[in-house]
Amino acid sequence: MVSEVFIELNSKMQKAVDALARELTTIRTGRANPALVENITVDYHGALVPMQQIATISTPEVNLIVIQPWERASLRNIEKAILKADIGLNPLNDGNIIRVVIPPLSEERRIKLARSVSKKVEERRIVLRNIRRDSIGKLREMEKNKEISQDELKNAIKQVDEVSSSFIDKANDIGQNKEKEIKEI
Repeated sequence: MVSEVFIELNSKMQKAVDALARELTTIRTGRANPALVENITVDYHGALVPMQQIATISTPEVNLIVIQPWERASLRNIEKAILKADIGLNPLNDGNIIRVVIPPLSEERRIKLARSVSKKVEERRIVLRNIRRDSIGKLREMEKNKEISQDELKNAIKQVDEVSSSFIDKANDIGQNKEKEIKEI
């Protein structure tokens, strides 16, 4: 019974931390990263699909993303989708591929991005604390229903705190690494 609560706790917290890591890859730094554009939705034959499903995305240089669609007819729609995504990038269409040059970030923009990262990390810490609260609630309910003793409840709550603390530390580390990456010139 208690082990099921811990399995669920670990699973939910791991998903929350993984989602944070994925979310932070979409924040632009001074270097090119395919994650910046791969989930932008493109109008492809009347349906909105992620760019990664209709094109090959590569980064041949530190500040360049190259998008090669599988159908040349979709070049214009990809270009429009990048502009519409409002991520501060200007695509260059040469008729065969699209090049997206990543301009260097200004100091002001770096500070704003670092704040954005901090905000996202704090939101994820709140999610982790809510998962912790729910798990402790389940344990208290089990104690109330006489499924576990008070001593087992105290030990389980202590373990939940340790697990949640380790996941919060992981989220903080991910955020600090991203902020360091943003501040690099």
